[in-house]
Amino acid sequence: MTQPSAPNPIDLSLYLVTDHAICGSRGLIATVTAALEGNVTAVQYRVKAIDMRDAIDEASALIALTRQAGIPFIVNDRLDLALAVDADGLHVGQSDMPPHLARRFLPPSKILGLSVTAAAELSTIDASLVDYVGLGPVFATATKSDAASPLGLEQFRALRQAITLPVVAIGGIGRERAAGVIAAGADGIAVVSAICGAPDPAAAGRDLWQQIIQARQQR
Repeated sequence: MTQPSAPNPIDLSLYLVTDHAICGSRGLIATVTAALEGNVTAVQYRVKAIDMRDAIDEASALIALTRQAGIPFIVNDRLDLALAVDADGLHVGQSDMPPHLARRFLPPSKILGLSVTAAAELSTIDASLVDYVGLGPVFATATKSDAASPLGLEQFRALRQAITLPVVAIGGIGRERAAGVIAAGADGIAVVSAICGAPDPAAAGRDLWQQIIQARQQR
């Protein structure tokens, strides 16, 4: 069973996960700039296929934007990159660096998130180390090639009840599904295509925000 509280709070309401390919010709920096006008509450930088120096330059530019907006900037998987740019935190999956090792290198004030995809992984959550859980995929998603099988809303609800930490739902979530996952107990939604692939990321963010607020009022 997890501990009752996390070291560092984070507002998971509308958690943007970046994707270079989905941002397309508009580019990642311009997409995030627009998204920050749409009530995004956290940004996770997910990068796989660019050089470290380019990643440092891009992440540094994004941090300048998120700090001006007053929201956390989280790096996916890459502890070295997170430390190099003084990111606000790191997010790791089940096949990445274990949380106890990541926390050894991260300053205590930095946020640490952990992905959980199934009931068997609940035992990997240690709330003395981890600040929040990314639970999913809730629905099928094409934005992560190695994604686990989708949980569906009922299994998501059951797993969320077993987790005492804040939980952000991820995987195949857009405008039509945002309210459902909030009603199922999510503290927020993590989105990729719903903002990165939108013609107007700011408008898409504001629309998602309204869905979240309305669902919370009805919960």
